[in-house]
Amino acid sequence: MAEREIIKKYKNGGLNVVWKPKLCIHSEICVKTLPEVYNPNEKPWIKAEQASIEDLKAQIAKCPSAALTYEIDGEDEQVDTTMETKVQVMANGPLLVHGDLKVAGTDGSLAKKTRTTAFCRCGASQNKPYCDGTHNSVNFVG
Repeated sequence: MAEREIIKKYKNGGLNVVWKPKLCIHSEICVKTLPEVYNPNEKPWIKAEQASIEDLKAQIAKCPSAALTYEIDGEDEQVDTTMETKVQVMANGPLLVHGDLKVAGTDGSLAKKTRTTAFCRCGASQNKPYCDGTHNSVNFVG
């Protein structure tokens, strides 16, 4: 039986911040960019009402794993422009692939990924082929 994906939403007016914890690589860009919104030591850890909608959109665009996205009330899905495919190696971290991808799993499944996908380089992720941030705890150097 397939594991159900956890998706959490946090509201600020007509904008919903969407967090998919399984995609998170714990880069801490969210916490460093908007510490008044993102505090992993509190529950809920996202307080979307603490920033403007424009600030939230700008921060979400910086999320390297696309664990954070947003939805706007009344729109079918987040507007996303197609981007050029680009590969970026993060120091001591994952391989980031930016663009529209189709990832074929060993079980024959096909996952469509848009924006940015973080692939594991350290080999220790529990969510292979995707990065789950384990490189931090295993002190991966690469």
